[in-house]
Amino acid sequence: MFSDYALHHAWLIPLLPAAAFVLIAFVLRGAPLAAAFAAIGASCVSFGLAVGVGAAVITSPITVETPFIQRVTWFTMPGLHVDMGVYIDPTAAMMLFVVTLVSLLVQIYSIGYMHGDPGFTRFFAYLSLFAAAMLGLVLAVNFVQLFVFWELVGLCSYLLIGYYFYKVSAREAAKKAFITTRVGDFGLLLGILFLQVLFGTLDFYELSGKIPAYVAQHGTGLLTMVAILVFIGPVGKSGQFPLHVWLPDAMEGPTPVSALIHAATMVVAGVYLVARAYGLFSALPAAMTVVAWVGGFTALFAAAIAVTQRELKRILAYSTVSQLGYMMLALGVGSLTASMFHLMTHAFFKALMFLAAGSVLHALHDKADIFCMGGLRQKMPVTFAAMAVGVLAIAGIPPFAGFFSKDEILLAAAQVSWPLYGLATVTAFLTAFYMARMFFVVFFGQPNPDDHPHECGPAMLIALVVLGIFSVIGGWVPYAYHFGEWVRFGPAHHTDINWGIAGVSTALSMAAMALAWLIYGARTVPATVLKQRFAWLYNLSYRKFYIDELYLWLCRTFVDGAGRLLYWVDVYVVDGVVNGVAAMTRGLGGRLRFAQTGQVQHYAMVLFSATVLLAAIFVLADGGSAVATWTGGALK
Repeated sequence: MFSDYALHHAWLIPLLPAAAFVLIAFVLRGAPLAAAFAAIGASCVSFGLAVGVGAAVITSPITVETPFIQRVTWFTMPGLHVDMGVYIDPTAAMMLFVVTLVSLLVQIYSIGYMHGDPGFTRFFAYLSLFAAAMLGLVLAVNFVQLFVFWELVGLCSYLLIGYYFYKVSAREAAKKAFITTRVGDFGLLLGILFLQVLFGTLDFYELSGKIPAYVAQHGTGLLTMVAILVFIGPVGKSGQFPLHVWLPDAMEGPTPVSALIHAATMVVAGVYLVARAYGLFSALPAAMTVVAWVGGFTALFAAAIAVTQRELKRILAYSTVSQLGYMMLALGVGSLTASMFHLMTHAFFKALMFLAAGSVLHALHDKADIFCMGGLRQKMPVTFAAMAVGVLAIAGIPPFAGFFSKDEILLAAAQVSWPLYGLATVTAFLTAFYMARMFFVVFFGQPNPDDHPHECGPAMLIALVVLGIFSVIGGWVPYAYHFGEWVRFGPAHHTDINWGIAGVSTALSMAAMALAWLIYGARTVPATVLKQRFAWLYNLSYRKFYIDELYLWLCRTFVDGAGRLLYWVDVYVVDGVVNGVAAMTRGLGGRLRFAQTGQVQHYAMVLFSATVLLAAIFVLADGGSAVATWTGGALK
């Protein structure tokens, strides 16, 4: 059967895009269409294999407790043995499906979006490598393999965010992303090293068996610190507060890159890591509390910023930060099912919205300010419908995908912590408001007479239509087929919809959208009046709570200050000692050089003078001895 073949050859899923990258980079650099078809063909086969893996998981006894594992020895040394292999359980199978599907659609979309770009082949090479890195991370069998692909994902994000390297803003955004995520990666690396020291293994399956025994014997103190160190990696990669600052700036890359980063690859890697290491986190209540509150605060914080942003892709970027906070919140309150469910639905509707935004930007020649747009619903009907589906899905309006996954998170939070539930509910209201604000301004606002928008090409439309379908059915189909009985941690369960919580959240979302219509659609309450009345709140949100300014001040004060101090030490202490020794040597050499003239006459004179001097010394010494002897004799 194909499903069994796909399961036993799952290693081909990341290998095929990696091979496409090598082929494009070294063979097809001068053949743009061939490069695009090589990348899309590899992704298409990977998607087929991912579907086969999913079918094999459903029809076989593969569960969370009994995963399918293949290992080969990577390297070994005294005290350390590391394998590389394939780890497949329902969570990994779901991730393979999502990543390959979104990557494939983004590449198809890019044929139209990047048409005519001078770096067309380079772009598709980077996309293939990005997909390969993320798929390798999903299949990782241990922390070492995961960390290797984790860093490769970071490298690819740097290359793609800085794709327009001739723009200063793109170069700075790429550096910001790379450096910020390195802060989190350092914490992750420390956590991995501690796990190796404590357990002697980094294998996910082996760790899941050893952690409960360790906690029972040694308690949770040290292991909680290790888990928090591991969590710092996802804080950076998944844009959690306070390392979220790189993610909005990542919009400097081409829009398909934004869709790929924000929907199915880099940012969800952190959420997936916590889910993969859930055996560690679930055994440590303090670590779970940290994860939950960081996620909850990030969700509300980013939503509050998105309310006032003006750039189309930046609004979507802060929306991503907020939704990632939702996923972390679900993991922190103990619901891996709700987190992974929302990860999947979010990948569909967020990729849809980014690609729809790309269609808008493509039609308006990269005009980014939403208040310079308007009236696009008639001239771009497919893009209008796609964005409408995405907005309704992220707002949690039934029966769209986000309704099912968002309310799973709200229910999980309500069962554990009412304050966290309150944070999540307010976030849901703000999410519906700022997404409706963006939608009404762009598609219902006053048209700009200087713009002549048109619908995007067929390749771009295909991606929008497919993602639109998944944004509609991607919630209720998994719910109907008991998603929670497959993707889970602990006993299998199927949670029915809590209509009390679902009704409240839906009513709040609809109220938020109605409020956005009154302010930005019907203009019953002019936005300028509200902006003037609440100027300090508006500025606080629009300036992103001055976090970037705070980081800049910290860098200039402490980092630059430490640099100036070390410069002084280097110049006046280190160089002072070195230069002092050098000066002393130079002075002594300057004095001694007079004894080495290279003239034979001078050497003969010195030799003669030395001989005379020695003779005089001997004569005086002998004479003094003789005088002493004679004097002594006379005295006698």
